[in-house]
Order: sequence, then C-alpha cells, then structure tokens
Amino acid sequence: MSSALPYKKGLHGIDPYIPGKRLEEVVKELGLRQVIKLASNENPLGCSPHVTEAVAAVLQAPSRYPDGGSSELKAELSRLTGLGPQQFVIGAGSFELIAFVAETFIGPGDEAIMPTPSFSWYGTVTKLQEGRIIQVPLTAHRVDLDAIKREITDKTKVIWLCNPNNPTGTIFTSEQLSRFLQDIPSSIVVAMDEAYCDFVTGGQGYPDTLNWIGQYPNLIVLRTFSKIYGLASLRIGYAAASEETAGYMNRCRQIFNVNAVAQASALAGLKDAGFRERVYENNRLGKEYFYKAFGELGLDYIPTEASFIMVHTGQDSDTLYQQLLKEGVIIRPGSAYGMRKWLRVSIGTMEENRIFIEALRKVLKAPEAAGSSKN
Repeated sequence: MSSALPYKKGLHGIDPYIPGKRLEEVVKELGLRQVIKLASNENPLGCSPHVTEAVAAVLQAPSRYPDGGSSELKAELSRLTGLGPQQFVIGAGSFELIAFVAETFIGPGDEAIMPTPSFSWYGTVTKLQEGRIIQVPLTAHRVDLDAIKREITDKTKVIWLCNPNNPTGTIFTSEQLSRFLQDIPSSIVVAMDEAYCDFVTGGQGYPDTLNWIGQYPNLIVLRTFSKIYGLASLRIGYAAASEETAGYMNRCRQIFNVNAVAQASALAGLKDAGFRERVYENNRLGKEYFYKAFGELGLDYIPTEASFIMVHTGQDSDTLYQQLLKEGVIIRPGSAYGMRKWLRVSIGTMEENRIFIEALRKVLKAPEAAGSSKN
C-alpha cells in the first residue's frame, strides 16, 4: 500500500546508486580465500605513508570539531594552483560536490545535459532538483561536444562533462574544450569532473582547466582525493570556481561536512609528489600489460587515459561478471552503462592484473569467444 507522505517529486524514477561489491562481502558469500577487487577504480597502492602519520596525529583529539572551512587545505590548494582560497569548495568527495552544483544551479523544469554513458550521478542529482536530464550519446566512445551544443535550449542550466570520461577512459583536448566554451552561452554552467585527470599521459593536449577559470567564470572544476591520492574511504574532494560561484556553492555545504581526518590526509597527500608518481607509473605499466594481454586474447579494448579500461568480450557482461566472481575477481559489468558485451576493469597491482587476465582467459574458454558484436 502506497503512503500518503509528501515525498519529493524528484525522487520518483531514481534508482539508488549501487557501488561495486566489497571484498569482505564476496569472501563471505562464496567462501573464497583470495579475492581481488578491480571494480571501483580504487588506488591499488593504498595511500601515502605521510597520510597515516597525519591520521595518527589528528586522532589524538577526536573530541574537537574539524575546521568547518578547511582553511589549511584551501591555503595549500591556493599555493599549488595560484587560485585564491575563496575559489575552493571542499566536499565529501565528488558525489557531494556534484550535488552542490545541482543544488546551486538547477531548479524544477530546468535542463542539464550529460554525455552517455558517463557517471550516472549527474543525472541523479539533476532529477533530485526536479530538473530534466538530456543525455547525448558518445561518438566512437568519446564525449561529443558538438552534439552536446546542439542540445542546448533556453532551459539549459548545467552541462556535465567527465574528462577522462567514466567508463570509457577517453578525453577531449584543450582545443576542443576551448572552442566549446567559446561557442556556448556564458550563462550555462560547465561542470568539469576531472576525477581521473592525474592519470592522463603527457602529449595528449589535456586541458589545464584550473588556469581557465578566470577566463570562463561559468566553469567549475571538480577533483577528488579518492583516486591517485588513495583516500576513497575518507570522502574528500574539491571544486574550483570563480569566487562568486564558490561562495554560492558553499551555502549548500553543511558546517562540518568534511571531518578532520580527511582534511589532514588530503593535506598530507598533496605534499607527497613521490607517492603520486609511483601510482601513476603503476597505472601506466598496468595499461601496457592489459593492452598486450587483450591483444593476445583477441579482444578489442578502448585505449584509456584513466585508472580503468573497457574491454569488449563478445559475451554478456552480467554472465561474465558472475563467472569472474566465482574465480575471486570483482569487476564492473558493462551492462551498468548500456555496454552489455563490455567489462570495465580497474588497473590494479601487476599481480592483480595477472590474476584477472588468467581468470578472464579461463571463463572465456578460448580467444575465439570474442564475437564481432560491439553492443
């Protein structure tokens, strides 16, 4: 029996976000001794040793409230980027920051545009504000900025972009983005999700968006400490924008939205460039290994600029997901993105990568299993 309670209209038609299975969950369900998780794009090397030291220091005073303005973290971000401290919004990871953008700019009847497949949370937060999400298909697995421009109407308030795009790992260049920003109305917010920007290889023409905010006040850059910094469980990230936009977004923020452990960890992570370089190099080598292994298996894949890769198996991804699970390997089935014959695999340690390839080889039975369909 349905309730007469006044649930918000924006909640209708929204499916809860389903994260990847936890290691402990799979071990318990299947009784396996060894399980590896390559489903959630987590950092396979953990976090900087400086972070563990910072956490120990903060935990000496857990009874104290955290810095409600994340002032030390903003000061360090300002020093590193040249932006003013008041141009930053600190949030509990990209999820909260994306929600702040929607809360600040989207209202009932407004439209927001996103590429598809991409990060589904953009659509969720738009609907929560009773807005309408317009989805624009990728072209050759890449965000099609020209196609997005064609969908702009007088109701468009926000354009969500993910660069590198999740789940395809592809990027658009500085030249392409510059032309796009010049062509669209300056009244439309462009929310640039750069969760995986630290994994992009050089020479690709990747845009330095933090330096563009002065020229394009409608640009908001979203970054996270979950990926290359390895702080996913602590939930912390930042938005960079014009001082005016950051001021409005901060009005959406709870007073103590980011805890003291997360703030101290992010600050420590920013100061350890050596750790980030090791993570980047592990990711680069992992990509090369996967490219070679997929080639030997006769499988197509999408060259990636992120910490994950999409591989086309020619078989139903949900079936392969269950088969790999029984082998102790957790991946992300492409069906979650409308790519039912693809798998998204996080790049792990070299040992984890090898375990995955051996498990994949086993469940596919033979290289010929990769069919010609590209759905």
